[in-house]
Amino acid sequence: MVVYSSWRRFAHVCKLASASRATVLWAGSGPTGPLTGVCKHDVRFKTAGAGERGLQERQRAHMARGLPKQKPIVGVKEVIVVASGKGGVGKSTTAVNLALGLTANDQSKRVGLLDADVYGPSVPKLMNLRGNPELTDNNLMRPLTNFGIPCMSMGFLVEDTAPIVWRGLMVMSAIEKLLRQVDWGLLDYLVVDMPPGTGDVQLSITQNIPIAGAVIVSTPQDIALLDARRGAEMFRKVNVPVLGLVQNMSVFQCPQCNHQTHIFGSDGARELAQTLGVEVLGDIPLHLNIRETSDKGQPVVVSSPDSPEAEAYRTVASAVVRRLAEESRFLHSAGDGNQD
Repeated sequence: MVVYSSWRRFAHVCKLASASRATVLWAGSGPTGPLTGVCKHDVRFKTAGAGERGLQERQRAHMARGLPKQKPIVGVKEVIVVASGKGGVGKSTTAVNLALGLTANDQSKRVGLLDADVYGPSVPKLMNLRGNPELTDNNLMRPLTNFGIPCMSMGFLVEDTAPIVWRGLMVMSAIEKLLRQVDWGLLDYLVVDMPPGTGDVQLSITQNIPIAGAVIVSTPQDIALLDARRGAEMFRKVNVPVLGLVQNMSVFQCPQCNHQTHIFGSDGARELAQTLGVEVLGDIPLHLNIRETSDKGQPVVVSSPDSPEAEAYRTVASAVVRRLAEESRFLHSAGDGNQD
Protein backbone atom coordinates (compact mmCIF):
# COMPACT_ATOMS: atom_id res chain seq x y z
CA MET A 1 0.00 0.00 0.00
CA VAL A 2 1.25 3.50 -0.83
CA VAL A 3 1.93 5.54 2.29
CA TYR A 4 2.11 9.32 2.28
CA SER A 5 4.10 11.25 4.87
CA SER A 6 1.43 13.86 5.37
CA TRP A 7 -2.01 15.00 4.32
CA ARG A 8 -0.43 17.92 2.50
CA ARG A 9 1.40 15.57 0.17
CA PHE A 10 -1.72 13.43 -0.25
CA ALA A 11 -3.85 16.49 -1.06
CA HIS A 12 -1.18 17.63 -3.53
CA VAL A 13 -1.35 14.27 -5.33
CA CYS A 14 -5.14 14.48 -5.44
CA LYS A 15 -4.96 17.94 -6.99
CA LEU A 16 -2.38 16.69 -9.46
CA ALA A 17 -4.75 13.91 -10.45
CA SER A 18 -7.49 16.44 -11.17
CA ALA A 19 -5.28 18.88 -13.08
CA SER A 20 -6.29 17.47 -16.45
CA ARG A 21 -9.47 15.93 -17.77
CA ALA A 22 -7.99 12.45 -18.11
CA THR A 23 -5.15 12.09 -15.66
CA VAL A 24 -4.14 8.55 -14.77
CA LEU A 25 -2.22 7.85 -11.59
CA TRP A 26 -0.12 4.72 -11.97
CA ALA A 27 2.79 3.06 -10.29
CA GLY A 28 5.62 1.40 -12.14
CA SER A 29 6.47 -0.07 -15.48
CA GLY A 30 4.81 -2.11 -18.16
CA PRO A 31 5.91 -5.49 -19.47
CA THR A 32 8.21 -3.85 -22.02
CA GLY A 33 9.63 -1.08 -19.85
CA PRO A 34 8.48 2.23 -18.40
CA LEU A 35 5.04 3.39 -19.47
CA THR A 36 5.24 6.69 -21.28
CA GLY A 37 2.66 8.93 -22.86
CA VAL A 38 -0.11 7.49 -20.72
CA CYS A 39 -1.10 10.83 -19.30
CA LYS A 40 0.02 14.35 -18.80
CA HIS A 41 1.34 13.73 -15.31
CA ASP A 42 3.31 10.54 -14.66
CA VAL A 43 3.37 10.04 -10.90
CA ARG A 44 5.68 7.28 -9.67
CA PHE A 45 5.51 6.03 -6.14
CA LYS A 46 7.60 2.88 -6.43
CA THR A 47 8.74 0.48 -9.10
CA ALA A 48 6.39 -2.22 -10.24
CA GLY A 49 7.20 -5.72 -11.39
CA ALA A 50 9.03 -7.22 -8.42
CA GLY A 51 7.33 -4.73 -6.09
CA GLU A 52 3.86 -5.74 -7.20
CA ARG A 53 4.73 -9.42 -7.02
CA GLY A 54 6.07 -8.87 -3.52
CA LEU A 55 2.84 -7.12 -2.58
CA GLN A 56 0.79 -10.04 -3.88
CA GLU A 57 2.92 -12.47 -1.90
CA ARG A 58 2.49 -10.42 1.26
CA GLN A 59 -1.25 -10.27 0.69
CA ARG A 60 -1.44 -14.05 0.34
CA ALA A 61 0.64 -14.52 3.48
CA HIS A 62 -1.55 -12.01 5.29
CA MET A 63 -4.74 -13.82 4.31
CA ALA A 64 -3.18 -17.06 5.47
CA ARG A 65 -2.77 -15.54 8.92
CA GLY A 66 -6.36 -14.32 8.95
CA LEU A 67 -8.13 -10.99 8.68
CA PRO A 68 -6.47 -7.79 9.91
CA LYS A 69 -7.19 -6.69 13.44
CA GLN A 70 -9.90 -4.08 13.56
CA LYS A 71 -8.96 -0.77 15.10
CA PRO A 72 -11.63 1.75 16.14
CA ILE A 73 -11.65 5.26 14.72
CA VAL A 74 -10.44 7.62 17.41
CA GLY A 75 -13.34 9.47 19.05
CA VAL A 76 -16.10 7.53 17.25
CA LYS A 77 -18.45 5.37 19.31
CA GLU A 78 -20.40 3.60 16.57
CA VAL A 79 -19.95 3.33 12.80
CA ILE A 80 -23.01 2.86 10.58
CA VAL A 81 -22.42 2.01 6.92
CA VAL A 82 -25.05 2.77 4.30
CA ALA A 83 -24.62 0.51 1.29
CA SER A 84 -26.27 -0.79 -1.84
CA GLY A 85 -25.45 -3.48 -4.31
CA LYS A 86 -25.76 -1.09 -7.25
CA GLY A 87 -25.73 2.62 -7.96
CA GLY A 88 -28.70 4.84 -8.68
CA VAL A 89 -30.95 3.67 -5.85
CA GLY A 90 -30.58 6.77 -3.67
CA LYS A 91 -27.93 5.49 -1.28
CA SER A 92 -26.10 8.79 -0.81
CA THR A 93 -29.31 10.76 -0.35
CA THR A 94 -30.39 8.22 2.25
CA ALA A 95 -27.03 8.40 4.05
CA VAL A 96 -27.15 12.19 4.25
CA ASN A 97 -30.73 12.35 5.49
CA LEU A 98 -30.08 9.48 7.91
CA ALA A 99 -27.25 11.44 9.50
CA LEU A 100 -29.44 14.52 9.75
CA GLY A 101 -32.33 12.42 11.03
CA LEU A 102 -30.19 11.03 13.84
CA THR A 103 -29.43 14.53 15.09
CA ALA A 104 -33.00 15.74 14.52
CA ASN A 105 -34.34 12.90 16.69
CA ASP A 106 -31.80 13.48 19.46
CA GLN A 107 -29.91 16.75 19.43
CA SER A 108 -27.61 15.54 22.20
CA LYS A 109 -26.04 13.09 19.74
CA ARG A 110 -23.11 14.17 17.60
CA VAL A 111 -23.09 12.63 14.13
CA GLY A 112 -20.44 12.67 11.41
CA LEU A 113 -20.64 11.75 7.74
CA LEU A 114 -17.88 10.03 5.75
CA ASP A 115 -18.13 9.78 1.97
CA ALA A 116 -16.23 6.59 1.09
CA ASP A 117 -17.16 6.67 -2.59
CA VAL A 118 -13.79 7.74 -3.99
CA TYR A 119 -14.77 7.56 -7.66
CA GLY A 120 -18.12 9.34 -7.34
CA PRO A 121 -18.29 11.46 -4.16
CA SER A 122 -21.76 12.94 -3.65
CA VAL A 123 -21.64 14.34 -0.11
CA PRO A 124 -20.10 17.73 -1.07
CA LYS A 125 -23.05 18.45 -3.38
CA LEU A 126 -25.72 17.03 -1.08
CA MET A 127 -24.38 18.86 1.98
CA ASN A 128 -23.60 22.09 0.09
CA LEU A 129 -19.93 22.00 1.08
CA ARG A 130 -16.90 23.14 -0.86
CA GLY A 131 -13.27 23.82 -0.08
CA ASN A 132 -10.15 22.14 1.21
CA PRO A 133 -10.04 20.81 4.78
CA GLU A 134 -7.63 22.47 7.16
CA LEU A 135 -4.94 20.54 9.02
CA THR A 136 -4.55 20.23 12.77
CA ASP A 137 -1.20 20.51 14.55
CA ASN A 138 -1.08 16.71 14.41
CA ASN A 139 -1.40 16.76 10.61
CA LEU A 140 -4.98 15.47 10.68
CA MET A 141 -7.74 16.70 8.39
CA ARG A 142 -10.51 18.81 9.93
CA PRO A 143 -13.89 17.83 8.47
CA LEU A 144 -16.01 20.49 6.77
CA THR A 145 -19.27 21.12 8.59
CA ASN A 146 -22.79 22.09 7.56
CA PHE A 147 -26.14 21.65 9.31
CA GLY A 148 -24.17 20.61 12.39
CA ILE A 149 -22.72 17.54 10.61
CA PRO A 150 -18.93 17.26 10.16
CA CYS A 151 -18.21 15.72 6.75
CA MET A 152 -15.21 14.27 4.97
CA SER A 153 -15.04 13.33 1.30
CA MET A 154 -12.56 12.85 -1.49
CA GLY A 155 -14.61 15.52 -3.24
CA PHE A 156 -12.98 18.12 -0.99
CA LEU A 157 -9.55 17.26 -2.39
CA VAL A 158 -10.19 17.24 -6.14
CA GLU A 159 -11.94 19.49 -8.61
CA ASP A 160 -15.68 19.00 -9.05
CA THR A 161 -15.53 17.82 -12.65
CA ALA A 162 -12.20 16.02 -12.59
CA PRO A 163 -12.39 12.24 -13.06
CA ILE A 164 -10.52 10.15 -10.53
CA VAL A 165 -8.84 7.53 -12.68
CA TRP A 166 -6.88 5.56 -10.13
CA ARG A 167 -5.64 2.04 -9.74
CA GLY A 168 -6.50 -0.06 -6.72
CA LEU A 169 -3.51 0.85 -4.57
CA MET A 170 -4.23 4.56 -4.83
CA VAL A 171 -7.88 4.03 -3.94
CA MET A 172 -6.98 1.89 -0.93
CA SER A 173 -4.47 4.50 0.23
CA ALA A 174 -7.15 7.18 -0.05
CA ILE A 175 -9.58 5.11 2.00
CA GLU A 176 -6.92 4.54 4.65
CA LYS A 177 -6.39 8.30 4.91
CA LEU A 178 -10.11 9.00 5.12
CA LEU A 179 -10.46 6.45 7.91
CA ARG A 180 -7.35 7.17 9.95
CA GLN A 181 -6.22 10.73 9.37
CA VAL A 182 -9.35 12.76 10.06
CA ASP A 183 -9.93 14.60 13.33
CA TRP A 184 -13.58 13.76 14.02
CA GLY A 185 -13.53 14.95 17.59
CA LEU A 186 -16.09 13.02 19.63
CA LEU A 187 -18.91 11.35 17.67
CA ASP A 188 -21.76 9.15 18.81
CA TYR A 189 -22.35 7.96 15.25
CA LEU A 190 -20.28 8.06 12.07
CA VAL A 191 -22.44 7.41 9.01
CA VAL A 192 -20.38 6.05 6.11
CA ASP A 193 -21.71 6.44 2.59
CA MET A 194 -20.24 3.35 0.95
CA PRO A 195 -19.58 3.02 -2.78
CA PRO A 196 -21.94 0.67 -4.64
CA GLY A 197 -20.92 -2.94 -5.04
CA THR A 198 -19.01 -5.50 -3.00
CA GLY A 199 -15.39 -4.89 -3.92
CA ASP A 200 -12.06 -3.93 -2.39
CA VAL A 201 -13.23 -0.72 -0.71
CA GLN A 202 -16.12 -2.40 1.07
CA LEU A 203 -13.93 -5.27 2.27
CA SER A 204 -11.15 -2.93 3.38
CA ILE A 205 -13.50 -0.82 5.48
CA THR A 206 -15.29 -3.76 7.08
CA GLN A 207 -12.05 -5.56 7.89
CA ASN A 208 -10.18 -2.58 9.34
CA ILE A 209 -12.71 -0.82 11.57
CA PRO A 210 -15.43 -2.18 13.86
CA ILE A 211 -18.84 -1.52 12.32
CA ALA A 212 -21.93 -1.42 14.49
CA GLY A 213 -24.28 -2.19 11.63
CA ALA A 214 -25.08 -1.90 7.93
CA VAL A 215 -28.12 -0.30 6.31
CA ILE A 216 -28.95 -1.65 2.86
CA VAL A 217 -30.74 0.71 0.45
CA SER A 218 -32.71 -0.60 -2.51
CA THR A 219 -35.64 0.26 -4.71
CA PRO A 220 -38.44 -2.32 -4.95
CA GLN A 221 -37.28 -3.22 -8.48
CA ASP A 222 -36.20 -6.83 -8.96
CA ILE A 223 -32.86 -6.00 -10.56
CA ALA A 224 -31.95 -3.70 -7.68
CA LEU A 225 -33.03 -6.27 -5.11
CA LEU A 226 -30.70 -8.88 -6.61
CA ASP A 227 -27.70 -6.64 -5.96
CA ALA A 228 -29.04 -5.57 -2.57
CA ARG A 229 -29.11 -9.19 -1.53
CA ARG A 230 -25.48 -9.62 -2.60
CA GLY A 231 -24.56 -6.61 -0.49
CA ALA A 232 -26.37 -7.97 2.56
CA GLU A 233 -24.73 -11.37 2.16
CA MET A 234 -21.30 -9.74 1.90
CA PHE A 235 -21.75 -8.00 5.26
CA ARG A 236 -22.85 -11.24 6.84
CA LYS A 237 -19.75 -13.00 5.55
CA VAL A 238 -17.53 -10.43 7.27
CA ASN A 239 -19.64 -10.52 10.47
CA VAL A 240 -21.17 -7.06 10.15
CA PRO A 241 -24.76 -6.95 11.50
CA VAL A 242 -27.33 -6.03 8.86
CA LEU A 243 -29.62 -3.59 10.66
CA GLY A 244 -32.23 -3.76 7.92
CA LEU A 245 -33.33 -2.55 4.51
CA VAL A 246 -34.55 0.86 3.40
CA GLN A 247 -37.09 0.64 0.59
CA ASN A 248 -36.36 3.78 -1.40
CA MET A 249 -38.61 5.26 -4.12
CA SER A 250 -41.33 2.99 -2.79
CA VAL A 251 -44.30 4.89 -4.19
CA PHE A 252 -45.04 7.96 -6.29
CA GLN A 253 -48.03 10.13 -5.39
CA CYS A 254 -49.34 12.44 -8.08
CA PRO A 255 -49.26 16.04 -6.78
CA GLN A 256 -52.44 16.84 -8.75
CA CYS A 257 -54.81 13.98 -7.96
CA ASN A 258 -52.91 12.18 -5.13
CA HIS A 259 -53.08 8.90 -7.01
CA GLN A 260 -50.32 6.55 -5.89
CA THR A 261 -48.25 4.58 -8.41
CA HIS A 262 -45.61 1.96 -7.57
CA ILE A 263 -43.26 2.79 -10.43
CA PHE A 264 -40.50 0.38 -9.36
CA GLY A 265 -42.74 -2.34 -8.02
CA SER A 266 -44.56 -2.94 -4.78
CA ASP A 267 -43.02 -4.25 -1.53
CA GLY A 268 -40.03 -5.91 -3.19
CA ALA A 269 -37.72 -4.89 -0.35
CA ARG A 270 -40.15 -6.29 2.20
CA GLU A 271 -40.12 -9.65 0.49
CA LEU A 272 -36.31 -9.60 0.39
CA ALA A 273 -36.19 -8.65 4.06
CA GLN A 274 -38.31 -11.68 4.92
CA THR A 275 -36.01 -13.88 2.89
CA LEU A 276 -32.92 -12.52 4.67
CA GLY A 277 -34.53 -12.54 8.09
CA VAL A 278 -34.13 -8.79 8.63
CA GLU A 279 -36.59 -5.94 8.88
CA VAL A 280 -37.51 -3.00 6.69
CA LEU A 281 -36.34 0.11 8.49
CA GLY A 282 -38.66 2.36 6.51
CA ASP A 283 -40.14 3.36 3.17
CA ILE A 284 -38.97 6.50 1.40
CA PRO A 285 -41.35 7.81 -1.29
CA LEU A 286 -40.35 8.89 -4.78
CA HIS A 287 -41.00 12.58 -4.29
CA LEU A 288 -40.04 15.72 -6.17
CA ASN A 289 -39.23 17.51 -2.91
CA ILE A 290 -36.47 15.03 -2.08
CA ARG A 291 -34.85 15.45 -5.49
CA GLU A 292 -35.07 19.24 -5.53
CA THR A 293 -33.73 19.74 -2.01
CA SER A 294 -30.91 17.29 -2.65
CA ASP A 295 -29.85 19.07 -5.85
CA LYS A 296 -29.83 22.40 -3.98
CA GLY A 297 -27.65 21.04 -1.19
CA GLN A 298 -30.49 21.54 1.30
CA PRO A 299 -31.48 18.01 2.40
CA VAL A 300 -35.17 17.53 3.02
CA VAL A 301 -34.75 16.71 6.73
CA VAL A 302 -33.44 20.24 7.40
CA SER A 303 -35.11 22.23 4.60
CA SER A 304 -38.62 20.73 4.99
CA PRO A 305 -38.60 19.22 8.49
CA ASP A 306 -42.41 19.05 8.74
CA SER A 307 -42.91 17.27 5.42
CA PRO A 308 -43.92 13.59 5.18
CA GLU A 309 -40.64 12.94 3.33
CA ALA A 310 -38.56 14.26 6.23
CA GLU A 311 -40.66 12.23 8.64
CA ALA A 312 -39.90 9.11 6.61
CA TYR A 313 -36.15 9.65 7.06
CA ARG A 314 -36.54 10.35 10.78
CA THR A 315 -38.48 7.09 11.07
CA VAL A 316 -35.57 5.27 9.45
CA ALA A 317 -33.15 6.99 11.86
CA SER A 318 -35.24 5.90 14.87
CA ALA A 319 -35.32 2.33 13.58
CA VAL A 320 -31.54 2.35 13.10
CA VAL A 321 -30.96 3.50 16.70
CA ARG A 322 -33.33 0.82 17.98
CA ARG A 323 -31.60 -1.89 15.97
CA LEU A 324 -28.18 -0.73 17.19
CA ALA A 325 -29.41 -1.08 20.77
CA GLU A 326 -30.73 -4.57 20.02
CA GLU A 327 -27.42 -5.63 18.48
CA SER A 328 -25.53 -4.21 21.46
CA ARG A 329 -27.68 -6.15 23.91
CA PHE A 330 -27.21 -9.30 21.85
CA LEU A 331 -23.43 -8.93 21.88
CA HIS A 332 -23.37 -8.31 25.62
CA SER A 333 -25.59 -11.33 26.31
CA ALA A 334 -23.44 -13.48 24.04
CA GLY A 335 -20.34 -12.29 25.87
CA ASP A 336 -21.86 -13.08 29.24
CA GLY A 337 -22.79 -16.54 27.99
CA ASN A 338 -19.22 -17.19 26.85
CA GLN A 339 -17.92 -16.19 30.27
CA ASP A 340 -20.22 -18.68 31.93
